[in-house]
Amino acid sequence: MVAETKEYDPKNMIFRRLGNTGLRVPILSLGGWLSYGGSVNGSQVNDIIKAAFDAGINFFDTAESYGDGASEIEMGRAIKELGLRRSSLIVSTKLFNGVGRKGPNDRGLSRKHLIEGMNESLERLQMDYVDIVFAHCPDPDVPMLEIVRGFTWLINHGKAFYWGTSNWSAIQIEEAHHIAHAHGLIAPAAEQCCYNAFNRKRVEEEYQHVYDRYNYGLTTYSPLDGGFLTGKYNSGEIPQDSRYATSSHDPWIASLRELLKSDKGKERIAKVKKLEVIANELQTDLATLSLAWVMKSPHVSTLIIGATRIPQVESNLKALDLLPKVSDEIYKRIGDIFGIE
Repeated sequence: MVAETKEYDPKNMIFRRLGNTGLRVPILSLGGWLSYGGSVNGSQVNDIIKAAFDAGINFFDTAESYGDGASEIEMGRAIKELGLRRSSLIVSTKLFNGVGRKGPNDRGLSRKHLIEGMNESLERLQMDYVDIVFAHCPDPDVPMLEIVRGFTWLINHGKAFYWGTSNWSAIQIEEAHHIAHAHGLIAPAAEQCCYNAFNRKRVEEEYQHVYDRYNYGLTTYSPLDGGFLTGKYNSGEIPQDSRYATSSHDPWIASLRELLKSDKGKERIAKVKKLEVIANELQTDLATLSLAWVMKSPHVSTLIIGATRIPQVESNLKALDLLPKVSDEIYKRIGDIFGIE
């Protein structure tokens, strides 16, 4: 049974344009990495998406490879069961890594995989289109002309409204724009990359040219650096109640464990403790301040949060209220603590 259509109320959400497009996106969006179809399933997914939607978050991000397609299945199922009006939502997915098959064309950015992968993603999402489809990473084995043609085909055939890049270099983004312009094709509109107080160089320095020249949009993930900026790793260990504690085989989590043992990890913990001083001045917590700091960036269109429980969604929303209190002076103080690595 499909639920009665639930209308969207933005509440006090802040909206920004996605780069040089007419699409307005909420400053906070919800992602499904390491959660939906993995550690969170069924009614839990419904509850989290409903809590986000009710609070004004109407942008949901996933990828074909998250849980080998399970994230798209769970997200699409929840949206349908909750009766959320499709036109009220912004949904994005990412193509490249496939869903675990071993065929030579089951991954990558060839036109074959872009079209077939998109069709399968839409089937899992139970949708006719996504608003944005991202190239999940660069593909040096496929000519850029074929990549741009492939994404243009998806847009021209109503599979997506916009396409973007993810973890691409500024040079690669520039090349895609040059080719699109030269061949009358559709250029990418936005990048999706990691951005937080520890990871600043790409967003604040490398991409400056593509902001200036193309008004390139930016969707960012890992605003809390995998939880590092919440202070939960200040002991040097991964807490037992963390979602990462049960993901021992994930390479990223293995690298986190190594980082915590290293001198670099200890230096990072020291910086987080300095950030905590500013958080105390503002009578807030580290996570809320870290989110608000990312929001303060003029380049960020939306930052993607993750949540496995409703209280995490509610906690992240506190950054909206804190943002006006993050003055230029506080913004600079935080930047000075972390520097640009």
